[in-house]
Amino acid sequence: MTGKERYDNIQIPGSLSGVMQEAVRRGRTHRRKMRLLRGSSILVAACAALMITVNVPGVAMALSDVPVVGSIVKVLQVGGGGERTDGVSVTTTVQENTLNIHFSIDGAETSSAPAYTVDRKEAPNRLIFTFNGVRNLDGEKLKQDIRALSNVKDVYNNVVLDDSSIRFVVQLKDNVDYSVSEYQKPGFIQLKLFGAAARQKPHEVYYVRSQEMELGETLGMLDEQYAGDGSTIIKTKSGQYVVALGGFETKQEAEQLLGKLVARGDYGEPLQVDGWMSNENPK
Repeated sequence: MTGKERYDNIQIPGSLSGVMQEAVRRGRTHRRKMRLLRGSSILVAACAALMITVNVPGVAMALSDVPVVGSIVKVLQVGGGGERTDGVSVTTTVQENTLNIHFSIDGAETSSAPAYTVDRKEAPNRLIFTFNGVRNLDGEKLKQDIRALSNVKDVYNNVVLDDSSIRFVVQLKDNVDYSVSEYQKPGFIQLKLFGAAARQKPHEVYYVRSQEMELGETLGMLDEQYAGDGSTIIKTKSGQYVVALGGFETKQEAEQLLGKLVARGDYGEPLQVDGWMSNENPK
């Protein structure tokens, strides 16, 4: 399948406005007509222009140097995809600033990726990957490969109280952007890292956070307790971990959230409001 055909098969993100979605559809119709009139090089340029126009983050970068095998399903920065399954084994390969995450069952490559989600948070700038239906993973190999990417600052596991799920965090260096592409036949996920188009000025971010603790079941239980509130696990400067909720621009917003949590019946672990710079880890 060619790069142009892969583009035709990309899912239009549901978060785009109706006007934008219609623009994409009109663009695709126009592109098919132009195929009869112009050379393929002009069409590729038109597609790139359309991608930038609809502002789908990372699409143009993700489609550059696409792999020879596999058909692209979608390109995203935040969201998810894949298919529900179980018993999947995970392996990784790395090249320059590209990480490929491969999946297999009983030694055979899967035709699609297992169900997954990708989230992005700041303070620090990090990506949170969650894969479901996974039973076998060489965690040390995964960390080794991710750390080999020059744009990565750190990588660490999160505790998930489900033995068929894995979650890991990729902490990026300053002013680094990314795209995540999902492929099928075979199914794999590709993470591409590249320099951000604009440099972001560090700023203070406020969270409601727990006390520091080791990476273990207690941390996982606390994270699960506040999962509905958007909790995440963050590595501290000392190498321990905290459960954090929020990511606000003002301290007042974090204090309001803490007040709501304290008033709830499930509140137990003492939480506090804290703030640190967007490009740093908490103390």
